[in-house]
Amino acid sequence: MIRLRDALAPVRTAYRATGADGFFGDPLPAHGVAMEGYFWRFTDPSSGRVLIALNGVNRAADGHWSTLGVAAHPHGFLRTVAHPVGEADPDHLGAYAGDAFRGTADHLDVDLGPDARIEATISAPVPWSRRSVGGSSVAQMIPGLNQYWHPWLLGGTAHGQAVVGSETWDLEGWSVYGEKNWGKEGFPDSWWWGQAHGFGDRGACVAFAGGQVTAGPLRTTVTAVVVLLPNGRLIRLGDPVVSPVRADVTDERWVLHGRSAQWAVDIEGTGDLACAHVLPVPLPAARRNVPGAIEHLGATLHVTVRRCGRIVWEDTSDVAALEHGGIDRARAEVVRRGHGPDAVDASPLRAE
Repeated sequence: MIRLRDALAPVRTAYRATGADGFFGDPLPAHGVAMEGYFWRFTDPSSGRVLIALNGVNRAADGHWSTLGVAAHPHGFLRTVAHPVGEADPDHLGAYAGDAFRGTADHLDVDLGPDARIEATISAPVPWSRRSVGGSSVAQMIPGLNQYWHPWLLGGTAHGQAVVGSETWDLEGWSVYGEKNWGKEGFPDSWWWGQAHGFGDRGACVAFAGGQVTAGPLRTTVTAVVVLLPNGRLIRLGDPVVSPVRADVTDERWVLHGRSAQWAVDIEGTGDLACAHVLPVPLPAARRNVPGAIEHLGATLHVTVRRCGRIVWEDTSDVAALEHGGIDRARAEVVRRGHGPDAVDASPLRAE
């Protein structure tokens, strides 16, 4: 049996290198695809403050480089960097970029300049609990998709501090969310995403991701919704046949309806475009970032969860993240803000 497992190791490695994971696979270690994206979000509902950090480890012909970013709400701070090196851990969750970025499952250390620093540890983590599949569900087994998604950390408690612009924030006790997305060269023409803590029950979490999915001749649109209820139960909808999710998205409004035989989830989110950040996405082979996503860091999200037609949870967060992605859309927005079409540090027109 040991010899058979060893013999199959190259096959498993080649399969993961397409971006795919089998049942009971671990999506957190590096796959070896063109882009491995890592994202952390810190939320303090009592003050209305939000902080995000991102690292896209990208592969070019001459090696790896990184898309790094720190952004904050409500004062609209944004700092992004195309860093010349990058590394994703092949054995565990980990994203690194020299001395500028080091992120693991329980620690985040970011230094993008004296006014863009984070040093935080994470305790009491609430990890993804479905060991059989990740956030992409059965789609995770399909090789060569342009994007896969996995919300690996649905809650946790932060300790540490951050410097954002001229302010130093104490992160003690903030809620933490973490996810990974990865895939082939390039992003979809359009995608949407959201995440929220800040509900009446600290343990509740909502996340969703959707967009145009491709793999060779396959072309479809898929949205996945994840809800961690206050009682700790995890609901995931988005399998096209058994639990489809419909999404109607603009730059200022997100409406999602998901159904299964037992569960129904309705989400409505809103945000003011003038207060949104424009975040970069990488062009891995070209070693450069371009504007890619309109992202609200302090939006409003209302969620209603029903089981067999009866409401089991309903609440609203005013510190939600809502994103509408697309390079053409993001470029048009940075031009509207008076920047060149490839400007990647176009802060909000108005800080909330």
